[in-house]
Amino acid sequence: MDMSRERFEELVGEALDEVPVELLNLMNNVVVLVEDRPPQGNDDLLGLYEGYALTERGWDYGGVLPDRITIYRLPTLKVCDTETDVIDEVAITVVHEIAHHFGIDDHRLHELGWG
Repeated sequence: MDMSRERFEELVGEALDEVPVELLNLMNNVVVLVEDRPPQGNDDLLGLYEGYALTERGWDYGGVLPDRITIYRLPTLKVCDTETDVIDEVAITVVHEIAHHFGIDDHRLHELGWG
């Protein structure tokens, strides 16, 4: 599948627009980014959450850089055949990484069907 970075970023934005406002309002100190490629050695990674989940933040949390949710364009396009597939995969990946921000681990996400 081939898709411009601009179009892919639009799809990530649209996926974020579908997240309930109540959840978005609970997100704190987090930024969502799009990159073409994941870190070396993780070629199949579609998304990554880096930071301190809300469940791990204590009284001493402060003065830190924003958490990062990164959605990777090229690996996502590699596993998709159509734009509809990309839309679905981006939505799943965005929800998956936001769930990590709320402290939900991969095992539980797979149980819930968001793996």
